[in-house]
Amino acid sequence: MHKKNKHTDDYNFDQLVSVFPSIEPFVFTNANNKKTIDFANPKAVKALNAALLKSHYDVDFWEFPDHFLCPPIPGRVDYIHHISDLLERSNLTQNVTVMDIGTGANCIYPLLGTAQYDWSFIGADSNDEALKHAQNIIDKNNLKDKIKLRKQEDSAHILKGVLSQTEKVTVTMCNPPFFKNEADALKATTSKLKGLGKPTDEMVRNFAGQAHELWYKGGEKAFLHNYLYESSLLKTQSFWYTSLVSNKDNVKTINQSLKKLGATSVLTIGMNIGNKKSRIVAWTFLDEEEKQNWNKN
Repeated sequence: MHKKNKHTDDYNFDQLVSVFPSIEPFVFTNANNKKTIDFANPKAVKALNAALLKSHYDVDFWEFPDHFLCPPIPGRVDYIHHISDLLERSNLTQNVTVMDIGTGANCIYPLLGTAQYDWSFIGADSNDEALKHAQNIIDKNNLKDKIKLRKQEDSAHILKGVLSQTEKVTVTMCNPPFFKNEADALKATTSKLKGLGKPTDEMVRNFAGQAHELWYKGGEKAFLHNYLYESSLLKTQSFWYTSLVSNKDNVKTINQSLKKLGATSVLTIGMNIGNKKSRIVAWTFLDEEEKQNWNKN
């Protein structure tokens, strides 16, 4: 994990119970005499993440329907820290505005980014119900001045319709849908449950998730290449564009496409969360003069 990640050690369940008592029914002592939860139980996972948000990030309210994606906090905050490093290397530490593509009902990246770095956020999503619950989280945590939401009216688009030719953001971030369809998602769930030693006859995703959150026609590769193309139409609207990339085989084609689209710099940043390896790809279309003058405009 990133050196600034607060979750490198085992969870302190006694401390989490003290700040978020709702997690207590899910905590038990395992065969190794360690307190833990059942990570195959979606309600237990959601309670854990709510407890982490309250304990470490001062997020007092984090509630949304169980059928929406419930993201693991350690991995999400790692992305935030790596973005901070990228911005620091680019001398972009003041008045940072982040566009979060697919912010979801959980609103997780804006919550973590405001808590850790006091960034401002624009959260975009195509799902009305997700936006409603994200707005409720924003309101209940008194973050209306830091986080603004926008509706993506056409789910075929990623940036078009939510980022205009007349505005600028410092950086974009995105956690793309991984799967091509529901069958792909269920296959991954089966594999995960087997790894946890759980029966696979009940297909319950331990992080839940709606169709628009989990799959996209053509999968991650198709989503990313659409994102790359749309970013090339808005070359000077964001200093950096970034995305998580789950499948390492997609990095090569991303680099090839960005070269054709005129990117001036492309970076691949490794992320390791436990046994899971992932990566962030970041790209910019700005030339050196535009970079130097960014904060002057």
